[in-house]
Amino acid sequence: MMEKLKTSKVIGTIIMGMLAFLFISPLLWMLSSSAKVEQDVMTYPIEWIPREWNFFNNFSKVWLEDIPFDLFYWNSLKIAVITTLLTIIISSMAAYSFSKLHFPLRNVLFIVLLAFFLVPTESTLVPRFILINWIGLYDTHTALVMMMAFSIPLTFLMRQFMAGISDEYIEAAKMDGAGYFRIYWKIMLPMVKPIIATAGILKFIWTWNDYQNPLIFLTSEQLYTITVGMQLLSSEFGTSYATTMMAAVSAILPLIVVFLILQRHVIDGITVGGVKG
Repeated sequence: MMEKLKTSKVIGTIIMGMLAFLFISPLLWMLSSSAKVEQDVMTYPIEWIPREWNFFNNFSKVWLEDIPFDLFYWNSLKIAVITTLLTIIISSMAAYSFSKLHFPLRNVLFIVLLAFFLVPTESTLVPRFILINWIGLYDTHTALVMMMAFSIPLTFLMRQFMAGISDEYIEAAKMDGAGYFRIYWKIMLPMVKPIIATAGILKFIWTWNDYQNPLIFLTSEQLYTITVGMQLLSSEFGTSYATTMMAAVSAILPLIVVFLILQRHVIDGITVGGVKG
């Protein structure tokens, strides 16, 4: 029985390893192509390790040529960081209110909030464009941050997580004289680190990868984000796949860094819901 169990585990591990390589192979090809000379990018069978390394030349084309790739990078980083922080603060406050505070029509308002999530963002482009232009924020980063500084799905996730925390923590804090904001800041936020980290990862990725809003609400090249800048770079270098892959590798690095920083909080987790003592 033990031998059969070990054999099945080995076979399962091999199958999962093959599937993992299959799913990650496009990323590996992108990394490999970013360091190749142009004529070796489309060779078949695929050469995973470049015969002739051209990494620094491709790097200089992306970062040191006429297209201000570093500026696009900074614009995306600034917008993504500010938007993520604002979303975590605003959505967590809303989640705390809907989960732990008692006020008239609380559940009705929460259902109405969820109903707005059913409205496609594309259907709001025209009214958002008119509003942003009317208040004088068209072609600014402030407009992008304002439009993306709140997330209904992340508010829902945080609310569901906070609802699982025992109300006895809140009552104990109230008995010690803590107000609503102090309970939120000192009690709730430390206990919901896993969902905060998850929300931070998701929001950063969504904002970093956003293409529609920068394309419509930005016209000045010096304000372009990495997504619009990638399109500009692709047009500049045409069919130079090695250079394009180098730009793509550079574009995904912040996403990997953010995940590596926050994944510990997501994986470790904090089990809440009971009161010790």
